[in-house]
Amino acid sequence: MNTTHNSTTPESLISFLECSSCGKPYTAFEFHRLSLCCQLPLLARYDLEEPVSKEVLHRRPGTMWRYRELLPVLRKENMVSLGEGFTPILPLPTLSGKFGFKELLLKDEGQNPTGSFKARGLSMAVSKAKEFGAHGCIIPTAGNAGVALAAYCARAGMRAVVVMPRHTPKAFREECLWYGAEVHLVDGLINDCAAKAGALNTDGSLLDVSTLKEPYRLEGKKTMGYEIAEQLDWQLPDVILYPAGGGTGLIGIWKAFHELKTIGWLAPEARLPRMVAVQAENCMPLVETFFGRQQNAQHYVGRPTIANGLAVPRPLGEQLMLKTLSESGGTAISVTEEEMVLGMQELGRSEGLFVAPEGAALWMAARKLLATGSILPQEQVLLLNTGSGQKYMENVEGKYNV
Repeated sequence: MNTTHNSTTPESLISFLECSSCGKPYTAFEFHRLSLCCQLPLLARYDLEEPVSKEVLHRRPGTMWRYRELLPVLRKENMVSLGEGFTPILPLPTLSGKFGFKELLLKDEGQNPTGSFKARGLSMAVSKAKEFGAHGCIIPTAGNAGVALAAYCARAGMRAVVVMPRHTPKAFREECLWYGAEVHLVDGLINDCAAKAGALNTDGSLLDVSTLKEPYRLEGKKTMGYEIAEQLDWQLPDVILYPAGGGTGLIGIWKAFHELKTIGWLAPEARLPRMVAVQAENCMPLVETFFGRQQNAQHYVGRPTIANGLAVPRPLGEQLMLKTLSESGGTAISVTEEEMVLGMQELGRSEGLFVAPEGAALWMAARKLLATGSILPQEQVLLLNTGSGQKYMENVEGKYNV
């Protein structure tokens, strides 16, 4: 794999990479994973003083690549795309009226290619892998990220190796195989899969695109924040609820809002939303740290959950997630397995939406926060459903109440 690329004729305004802890800069034109200084995630920084007019967006296709100047891919020919992004924001009028919300919205990431928000991050990661000359990628996954990697590697003509828990629903495994990926099953959760991925890639021949261990998946996920602003006419909700496993989307959306303010697409005085991280009671390391019941998640032991994407017991991005919650005045909350099933039912029967358990967790968390006064009835509330419920049938089969 080439570790550098030609930076001439760029599509992107990327300027440098920055250590998320100490701020040390790294070149954006050589391949990096974690920062060498602190062994923590790197963040892409852009020349946001360059004039970029939001009016140009109206002439561009409805995909996440409409924001290409603010994304890290330098050359258009390296963009590996299946049309991801610009998913709809849908009102939830029935549930709003029933439970006393003035305005309740849901951004449906289940309408992305491969059925989840992971399409954004893996489209970006595979695009950068192509730009750096990689021949293949490897990923530990709870399910959806593996499917997305398999699809985008197939699109790019690259090898894909996916390592997932053995208890992952069969639909995820099968889809990876249809895309031609090599699939390895592991007893345990995603941290156990990460160890297996490391053992499979001791020679470093595959680009490891684990959550936040390279800087580019985050850049794909942040486009959710750009879209929320654009789709709501450059006004942001009062509260955004997000299902936080690895936390890349939570961190990315917050990063996007700050970039939009700097570039002038949001008014300088614009108030940013309170960000709420929602986790499964079976695996809630961020909740435990946020409320001071543990110093950090380094030794947290989680259990499997029907919301596979929330089974991340020791997230590398914990400090960045905590920073997002602190800066936004937000909070963290957990939801039980039974509550997620009820949430899937209510969203299905009341709004015609078959969401992933992670998305259902958001609805149940919103109900709880409204009941306790943490969300006010007059506030605009956005739920970010991360995937389609179709792939989770094995997890929830027969659990609905007739």
